[in-house]
Amino acid sequence: MMTTEALEASPAPTTRDAGWRDIAAVIGARLLARLRRITAAIRPLAWVLMALAVGFWILGQIGGWAEFTFAAVVIAITVALCALFLIGRTAYDVSLDLARTRVVVGERAIGALTLANRGTRAILPSRVVLPVGAGRGEFGIQRLAPGEEAEELFTIPTQRRGVVKVGPVSVVRGDPLGLFERAHRRDDPVDLFVHPRTILFDGQSLGYLRDLEGLPATDLSRDDVSFHALLEYQPGDDLRHVHWKSTARTGTLMMRQYEETRRSHFVIGLSRAGFEYATPEDFELAISAAGSIGLRAIRDSQRVDVRVQGRELPAGTGKQLLDSLSAVKNSRPRRGGIDDLAGVLARTMPLASVVVLICGSKVRSDDLRMACSRLPFGARVLAVVADRTVTTPGLRRIGEADVVTIGALEQIPLALQKVLA
Repeated sequence: MMTTEALEASPAPTTRDAGWRDIAAVIGARLLARLRRITAAIRPLAWVLMALAVGFWILGQIGGWAEFTFAAVVIAITVALCALFLIGRTAYDVSLDLARTRVVVGERAIGALTLANRGTRAILPSRVVLPVGAGRGEFGIQRLAPGEEAEELFTIPTQRRGVVKVGPVSVVRGDPLGLFERAHRRDDPVDLFVHPRTILFDGQSLGYLRDLEGLPATDLSRDDVSFHALLEYQPGDDLRHVHWKSTARTGTLMMRQYEETRRSHFVIGLSRAGFEYATPEDFELAISAAGSIGLRAIRDSQRVDVRVQGRELPAGTGKQLLDSLSAVKNSRPRRGGIDDLAGVLARTMPLASVVVLICGSKVRSDDLRMACSRLPFGARVLAVVADRTVTTPGLRRIGEADVVTIGALEQIPLALQKVLA
């Protein structure tokens, strides 16, 4: 057990010691980071060859076999020569340019990759890797003298809807045997929006609420703009709504009663539950239908809100709507189906005037009836079922909702004609 004198005699840590420890920690962190950068440039094949060189050298020295010693020397020289290919600058000035950042499914997306040597020394040949979505493209760049540029044109496949991330560009330096590889990232990635196919149609205005006041509802109110009837004064009524002519005639204070009105609020509920669609093509048809109907409502100057399971999609403009639909994917089963989505719409958008539900052909009639019954009271409801096996659009009635079934995007105008007839 240490005594008080021993504790007093033990040297206390000084500020200088703490400073040296901080300096050592910083130096160690920098060395470790540099070591990681070096090891990151070594490919697995190089590790294997270096291990063989060490093994052959040990066998040659222990067993006295000159063959193994010679093989170890040859392998070591080969690895050293390949490592020399990493020496050199790769400071390109990289520019990534897409002709268009928004295309429709099937359209060509063209881009250009420009690399320039702005330095005073030549840059040795290198390889440029351009990630495009889940794949990547590779370009071989020849030696660039000071002031020279190299341009590579490329096309991006757009057979599927989605948001394709293009970049970041990586400049790769390596050896012919593939033992070492050093990559430097240049430029920032660019998002390419591949929009769903849509159709523009005229003559079927879904936004039938075109008046400034909105559509009168069956709910009565003491204060609104759509006149309904006269009632006797009740304590708390706003005296600004007194009907003086009736008051003078009856001798009783009479008040105006109004019908509540709804603002023109167009809501689209797009189900992304995978189990409700028979095929992935049906899901793409549903997304195209949502985009087409939403664009028509925006053209009619309606306030448009679009919601899928789990989140609301920005839809203030046509560009925002199509960008949002480009990123929609099938949801997991735990997200629920069209009935759960309808419940969310009723809670978050209770004053919706028009609600369009879009789902797949695997939704049962009972589930669709339940979904429509959960929507805001007084709203006009239209359900669109995507089923590519249908050759002509069908119309049926479930509760207070019109249900149309479409098999192709071009059938939407005809289907809406049936609804609005």
